[in-house]
Amino acid sequence: MRVLLLLLVSLFLLQPAQAKQTTPYSAQDNQLIEQGDYTNSDGQQIHRPAHTKSGRAPEGASAKCRDGSYSFSTHHRGTCSRHGGVAQWLD
Repeated sequence: MRVLLLLLVSLFLLQPAQAKQTTPYSAQDNQLIEQGDYTNSDGQQIHRPAHTKSGRAPEGASAKCRDGSYSFSTHHRGTCSRHGGVAQWLD
C-alpha cells in the first residue's frame, strides 16, 4: 500500500504544470484597435491581425492586409486570411 501511495505522490509531483501561455502586454497594444491572439503552427502566441489608431505599421508587424489591418504572422502561409489577403509584406 505504501508503494502505491508513493508512486501516486511521485507522479503528481513530477507531472509538468499545464498553463496557458499568454502574450505579455506590450506598448504596441495601446496603438492597436483589435486585441487578442492565436496559437500558430509552432505553438507560439501571436497577436491577431489588427488595425492601428494611427494607420501606420506597428512594431513587429510582418504584413499589411488588404482590409487595412496589420498581421504579426511568422509564416507566409495563411497570413491575412479572413482579412482579404496580403496587400504588402513589411520588412
